[in-house]
Formats: sequence, C-alpha cells, structure tokens
Amino acid sequence: MGKEAEEASREMRKIVFGKYEMGRVLGKGTFAKVYYGRELGSGESVAIKVINKEQIRRESSMMEQIQREIAVMRLVRHPNVVQLREVMATKSRIFFVMEYVRGGELFARVVRGRLPENQARRYFHQLISAVDFCHSRGVSHRDLKPENLLLDEHGNLKVSDFGLSALPEQLRHDGLLHTQCGTPAYVAPEILRRRGYDGAKADLWSCGIILFVLLAGYLPFQDESLMQLYRKVFKADYQIPSWFSGEARRLVSRLLVVNPEKRISIPAIMQLPWFKKGSFRPLRIQIPPPLPQAEEEEAKPSTPRFYNAFELISSLSSGFDLSNLFESRRKSGTVFTSRSAAAAVVEQLERVGRSLGFGVARTKSYRVKMEGKKEGRKGRLAVEAEVFEAAEGMAVVEFSKFSGDTLEYTKFCEEDVRPGLKDIVWTWQGDDYEAISCSGGERCNSSPW
Repeated sequence: MGKEAEEASREMRKIVFGKYEMGRVLGKGTFAKVYYGRELGSGESVAIKVINKEQIRRESSMMEQIQREIAVMRLVRHPNVVQLREVMATKSRIFFVMEYVRGGELFARVVRGRLPENQARRYFHQLISAVDFCHSRGVSHRDLKPENLLLDEHGNLKVSDFGLSALPEQLRHDGLLHTQCGTPAYVAPEILRRRGYDGAKADLWSCGIILFVLLAGYLPFQDESLMQLYRKVFKADYQIPSWFSGEARRLVSRLLVVNPEKRISIPAIMQLPWFKKGSFRPLRIQIPPPLPQAEEEEAKPSTPRFYNAFELISSLSSGFDLSNLFESRRKSGTVFTSRSAAAAVVEQLERVGRSLGFGVARTKSYRVKMEGKKEGRKGRLAVEAEVFEAAEGMAVVEFSKFSGDTLEYTKFCEEDVRPGLKDIVWTWQGDDYEAISCSGGERCNSSPW
C-alpha cells in the first residue's frame, strides 16, 4: 500500500465533533481539503472543507479571504447557492460543513460540447436568479465561471466558491472595488484596467461569458498569450457562432459590453423574450420589507427564542468571521450579551430607539423594530433588534438592517446605540471575546463562561 493510500485509509470514517463522519477526499487545494461527510444524526450527506490554520496564519490575505467567505455564505441563502451549514474549529483546523452537491461541475458538461439552447437557458435562469439575490445582499462574487457552478442530483445549478467575493465594506471612498481578481478568460475589462469597478456589473460580464460558453462549447476570448487575451477583452473582440439564435445573440452582445455603464442590467435581462421562454423561471427570494406593521401580540408574553451555542459564538465572532481564530483586529459588532432579564432588555431598546428619534414598534414580545424619521443617503434607516435566550441568566441581542445606508447603520450601532445600552450590556460583539465551541480530541479555545 502506497503512502497516499495509507493516508486515505486513516482518514476514512473519521468522526469529527461527535457529529459528522468524514470519508473520502473530494478535492484538494493549497490550504484545504474537501471531504465527503455524513451527519450521524440524520444520515444526510455533506461536504466538509478542512483548513489548516497554521498554514493560513502565514498568509494574511488567506485569513481575510476565509473570513469573508464565511460572512458572505451566511448572507446568501438561496436555492441556487451552495449552503454553508456550520463552521467549527479546533486549535489547529477550521471545518466548513456545506451542502453536498452530487452532480459535479457544470464545466464537466460543457467540455463534452455545447448545450441545446433550452438547456443553456435553464442554467442561465438559475445563475441570474442566484446572482441577482447575491447583489441584493450587497455581495459580488467576482469569480463566476463553469468550474464554480455545481449541479445537484436534479440538475439544478448551485453557485459555489465565494472566496474572492466582495462585501459593501470593501468599497473605497469612491464607492468602487479596486482589487484585481478573477479568472482571466472570465474577468471583466474594467477589473483589468485597475481604475475601480462596480462588482455587480463585473459579475454580469462573467455571466455573459458563461452564457456564450454554454451555447458555443468554447470561450469567446482565447489566446496563448495573456496580454493578447486581455487586448481582445478590452476591445470585446470575439465572434458569435452562426448557430446562436437571434435573441441569444443579442443578449450575449448586450452582456459583453466593454463599458460597464452600457452593459445590460438584471431587471432588463428578465424582461427579454429569450429569457422568458421555457417553463423555468428564476426564483425571486423576497427580502422582508422595512418595518412592517406590528404583528398581533401574543395573549401571554412568550419566552425569547433560544440562541444555541454555535449561533452565539458565530455572532460574537465579529459577524461570523471567526476573527478570534486568527488573532486579528475585530470589528465593532451588532450583537451583544446581557445579564439583564429579556423583558428589561426589550424595554431599554425601546427607550433608546425613541430617544434617538426613531419610530419604535414591538412586533413580538422580544423583537423591536426602529425606523428613522429622516431620509438618509439611501432612504430611511430601518433596524430590527431581537432578544434571544442563550442560557439561564444570559440574553443575546442581535441588530439587523432592513433598509438605509450601510455607513449610517454602522454609525447607529457604534455611536448611537452603545451609550444608551451601557447599563445592560455585558459584552459587545468582538470586544475581548475569545471562544469557540468544539468537542473531540483537540483542545479548543476557552470560553469566558
């Protein structure tokens, strides 16, 4: 038996955290391996990405990438996006437990030749649905390509690999992204120019390349020389095959537009006759509207929803970014713990909201919604605060933004709310917090309680 076979044998049937059985290796990268896994309780298949913490500590960019990937995958819960189920860690490793997608990469289908137009349209429907939802949450993928599009057992598309994705806080003062990233054959020309770019519009260029590949069976821009390839991209120098239908030809030509301001938008794509054909429609996920009218109060006050240990640790780790695992600077948070009674916490939240000039409504016994009365940069700021029960004598309060400007929301959390809640706060998210939940053979980071 060779060395690799012996290693594979040792890794088979490894139980992690007393919850998952980890089996064969599905893929390998520089810093991580992805394993097939099974949840012991339900028997459900999962994919488990295992990252060596010691290796990534040497690469500051990798730390940021992993933190960002976790934060993004928490935001983009959509049927056509691979789901992150859980993140766990020991002293030496981080475990991403993800949805297991059985059908492999869309790339494997394309290498066998071009797809019929109806089938390509179906995949494009699902891609646009997922990308539209990501953009609605402020997330730009920045590395869309067939290798990052997986297919489940029913042939449905799942967007994966958010390691290069961007969040609104990465925008510079000009409101643009500036990091040059992506795969050369799929990257938008404005990213290559290094003058700042809109991540959502750059994603649509990549969607145009993907649609071309699905219908043609090959890339629109190809050259052995990378510089020659880029010159073709800058000029949109490509030829559409004769077998493209007229409507498909027009859509591709409106996506592969060098000037991002003139590139077709997702709402415009959805109105095109070509896109509307067929029985498949992109699933539109409804985002809750800001401050709906208060729901009818329960006849008797309910107890707060329970916040399990993983949720607590995830939220207190700077918005699920696991920054405590990397000993890096933590951002101020939107979650705090309190040793006050949940009812007292809710009353204090209402008082603080009113003192700041916000309209306040209690939608449930332990959920408070606040809406600013003044128009901000992006409309009125609307915020919800929900109180959870983490353990006896401990409440967790989580803020979330429903509408308004992100910078105004950050100011609201950091400068306005904190002073008013100082009497009931025990620990704010990211403030001297060092905890992670785990079980098994390796020693875990300690918890303050």
